[in-house]
Parts: sequence; C-alpha cells; structure tokens
Amino acid sequence: MISKNELKYIQSFAHKKQWAQESVFIVEGPKLVGELLDSDWEVEAVYCIESWLKQWSKPIPHLTIVSDQELEKISLLQQPNQVLALVKKKPYNAPLTFNGNFTLVLDGIQDPGNLGTIIRTFDWFGGKQIIVTEDTAGLYNPKVIQSTMGSFLRVRVEVVHNIAAILSQQKLPVYGALLEGTSIYQTTFQQDGFLIIGNESKGIREDLISLIDHAIAIPQFGSAESLNAAVATGIMLSHWKAQ
Repeated sequence: MISKNELKYIQSFAHKKQWAQESVFIVEGPKLVGELLDSDWEVEAVYCIESWLKQWSKPIPHLTIVSDQELEKISLLQQPNQVLALVKKKPYNAPLTFNGNFTLVLDGIQDPGNLGTIIRTFDWFGGKQIIVTEDTAGLYNPKVIQSTMGSFLRVRVEVVHNIAAILSQQKLPVYGALLEGTSIYQTTFQQDGFLIIGNESKGIREDLISLIDHAIAIPQFGSAESLNAAVATGIMLSHWKAQ
C-alpha cells in the first residue's frame, strides 16, 4: 500500500519544477521498467500491481505492491501500465569524447516527444552521445523518458552551456541541417563528427551556423510545408550510417 506522502510526492512529478529539480525521475510501463532493472541505473522505488510482479523472477529493490486504483492515482500516463519506478538521475563523471564518435547536437528542440524520439532513433543507428543546448526540452521530462522507449539507458545526453566553444575547438567535421544546404543524397558523411539539428520553428542559431562545415538538406519532392524534426533527424542518420 502506498502512503499519502508518497502519493502526493509522485503526483508532483507532473510539474516541471519537480522533475527538473529532484534527484530522481519517473519511468513507467513493463518494457521500460524491465530494461531499467536490467541496467546499472539506480532504482529508488518500484510501485507495481501484483499481476506484473508475478511475471518478474528477479529481486526488485524497494518494492511496493499497489492496487489498480492506487497505480492510477500516481501514474502520469493516460492509461496506467502495471508498474512505475522512481530512478536516480545518473551523473556522468567521465568527460565527453568526440574523436571517434558521431555526436548529435540538438539546438533548442522544444517538443518532448521529438526529443525522446530523436534519442530512440539515435540509439537505433548506434549513436552513443548527444549534446543539447540549455533551452532544449529536459531529458527527465516524463514525456521524453516515455518517448525514448528505454533508449535513455544507452544514449548519453548532456546539457552543454557553450556548444559553440566545443565545436570550434574540435577538428572534426560539423554537419548542419539547413534548408539551403546540399542534398543529403550528394553528401559524404564521415563516421565521426557532429550533426546539428535546430529548433522546430527557428532552426539553428547564428553562432552555430557559422561553425558548420557542411550544410545539408533533405530534398523536397512533394507539397508538405516541412518535416518533423525527429523524422528529419532519422533520415539524416540513416544516410550517415549507410556510408
């Protein structure tokens, strides 16, 4: 059974102030929590209905069995999904390594669903690290975590205060998604470097545009006004990996 204090605390994660400032975040659903429990991330508490527990054979730390009604009260999903976990945010002590890595740079991606999908897509193509501007949606937003479908466990996402300084100090190629860029079908990607994806409506900010070595674009063949940022990122990553 869940206490009133626990109930109130978990419900507060629906608000940005809570998930942004707390040292823990919420993960929900059998798939995500299952992957989480098999990872090296530290779990602070797990709340599940009894039927889910019967499917899980390994020991679960800090477990509380709740009723369907209790799960519905603490879940941030429209349809509660059997299990919810509070997980400690993971500090990365090792410095980012750019040589030998293809690093995704996200400049002001605002939509949590877009950010989560981009992380998931980057994981699909074998990417390991993403650096983001401070005005990008927060990684620990419950909607972002849910959209990653577990990929947040494998892709390192770091907020960097001065991305321009990092790009200017590296000798790796910098690719940037720009409407006036060269077609990706005519672009040769190196296996290490940077790919900048800009804000959904404003694109890449000026100080980063000046650091782009290869402006690239996805040619338009139909009449759609624009491509979704996550879809565009997936197309570009596919061409990067194909080479």
